[in-house]
Amino acid sequence: MYDHDHELDHDTDVEADADGPQKYLARVTKEKGSATDVLNADHGGPSRPPSMREGEGDYGRITPESPISIKSRPLSSAPSSRPSQPSARPTLPHAQVSHFAYPGRGTPDEPFLVDFGPEDRTNPYNWSKKYRWFLTLLIGVTALCPPFASVSYSSTVAQVSKEFGMSSELATAGISLYILGNAIGVLFWAPLSEIYGRQLAFNASFPLFTISNLGTALAKNTRTLMVMRFFAGLFGASCLTNAGGQIGDMWAAHERAMATSIFSLAPFLGPVLGPIIGGYVTEYCGYHWVYWLQFIYAFVITAICLVVQPETYAPTILRRQANKFTKLSFKQGSNEVYIAKYDKVKKSKSEIMKIGLLRPFELLFTEVIVGCLAIYGAIVYGILYLFFACFPLIYQEIRGWSVGQGGLAFLGMGLGLIVGNAINPLGNYWYRRASIPGQSTPPEARLPLAFAAAILCPVGLFWFAWTSAPPVHWIWSILASIPFGLAFILIFSAMVNYIIDSYTLYAASALAAQAVLRCLFGAAFPLFAVKMYRDLGLHWAGTLVAFLSLICAPMPFLFYRYGPYLRRKSRYAPSVPLTQAEIEASSETPEQLEAEAARDELRKVETRLNEDEALEPQWGAEAGERAKQGGEGVREVDMIVGLDLEKGRQ
Repeated sequence: MYDHDHELDHDTDVEADADGPQKYLARVTKEKGSATDVLNADHGGPSRPPSMREGEGDYGRITPESPISIKSRPLSSAPSSRPSQPSARPTLPHAQVSHFAYPGRGTPDEPFLVDFGPEDRTNPYNWSKKYRWFLTLLIGVTALCPPFASVSYSSTVAQVSKEFGMSSELATAGISLYILGNAIGVLFWAPLSEIYGRQLAFNASFPLFTISNLGTALAKNTRTLMVMRFFAGLFGASCLTNAGGQIGDMWAAHERAMATSIFSLAPFLGPVLGPIIGGYVTEYCGYHWVYWLQFIYAFVITAICLVVQPETYAPTILRRQANKFTKLSFKQGSNEVYIAKYDKVKKSKSEIMKIGLLRPFELLFTEVIVGCLAIYGAIVYGILYLFFACFPLIYQEIRGWSVGQGGLAFLGMGLGLIVGNAINPLGNYWYRRASIPGQSTPPEARLPLAFAAAILCPVGLFWFAWTSAPPVHWIWSILASIPFGLAFILIFSAMVNYIIDSYTLYAASALAAQAVLRCLFGAAFPLFAVKMYRDLGLHWAGTLVAFLSLICAPMPFLFYRYGPYLRRKSRYAPSVPLTQAEIEASSETPEQLEAEAARDELRKVETRLNEDEALEPQWGAEAGERAKQGGEGVREVDMIVGLDLEKGRQ
């Protein structure tokens, strides 16, 4: 039985061993050897602080012999996922390691830096596999809930417009307001989870999401219905921002492929299952029961998660431990100060919120890669939600299908999503082929699957446009939606991976920028979908949509060709080595070009240091990697700056 004890936050545990941290050191010394051995096993060398470990996000001191290396949970430093004991219920060690096992002096100016030990059962990586799979499945089912609530509403549009006496366009605004709430919520819930942890962010938002769905079910007028839909989207967005982070919190890179595949499929299946289930519920039980079903689903998930879901965010766990150690130390009179290693350079909550709210827009408007890919993804996402508004018109109003049968029209798109998720891991084949021993693999190696998707998307949309109206048999339009669903998931997977590899430290902000624009397009497209299809006709309205995707189709090819140049000119992306062709075409000597590259990278690093981005490596490189779609296999998000400061100063 799994319970909430995995939160590891019991004051009674500390009180039970109040006789001090020194006894813990004696016990550890007896079991594992000297205190130095314990420290070496944890830090990879004598008295080596976490900030100087290979792969950590802290810069430390830059020297010609010490290149900057930023990695997201590297395999070399990630503890084994096997628990040190067979129990599936990890507990907080009663008396924690003394100052001999943590770097620092224990003073307010130089506190002890608390980190996980190599077999520390408070580390989510070391929880039992059974427990982590239980949580992963729970996260997947939870991530399915907000998208399901978003789109199952579409099956009730005709009945809602009739009962409340509103136009179908106004009734469709219930979908748009929900997605608009998502767009706003994404900006807030991500930084809040970094400040207070995943658990508190979920516990604060999902009960409100449940209440908003209850308000939708009880709504007696248009205004109440629309307001409740907006708040449901606002509070439901927390799951979309935190779920991927929870997967990365528990699974090391070499274990994460299957877990992320399960999680990543849930947000895409929700919009497909919503119209199917909602259609039959509306047909046989009435549209009110669709809203009651949304509420029941959210209520059950909330009740389960409040009881069994633990905190998985490493900085929050370590902060809680550090606070306990400090309280215990002051109680014993030693007055030693402990802090989490992530708080070595402390940022205020207002600074973290400022970064979370403003940096996505800065990247969106100043970075060509982020801006163009955000527009491409937003158009494809908007087309998906346009279909949720126009499918009832095409299949129910024009072809005369029932509400339940109309929901089945989404099966073709769902099949495409499933197939795309299944073949998505093939992208690793091209990625591995592009890798060169001793060198970092270019982000452009993530794009080959997007080449096929960029072609499949307009092909499927043109096919759908000219087969959607009678007298063409309905099966052809359903089949035409398969390549669109396939292209949809491949485009998003390639874009996410490319952004993460390109921006490493700032991946979270870049992905947030894409999410905001995507939600805005998803909110806008349904508003004009029905009117456009009625005014232009099914053929030409569908053709216009297909042309939108066709205009964006060259983007993956262009970024494959010019991506290194754009990243070299970027303020936020790591510098890119010059290709041999560029070196040969230049009038400068290779040594001059190398020196200029070193100076360019030095400027970027100095900018980051001046901006005090101590939290961004952990937030960006790790949280960004967690947003990637599954099937990655063994990989580290690794950006090696490799500065030669002497050349950089020439």
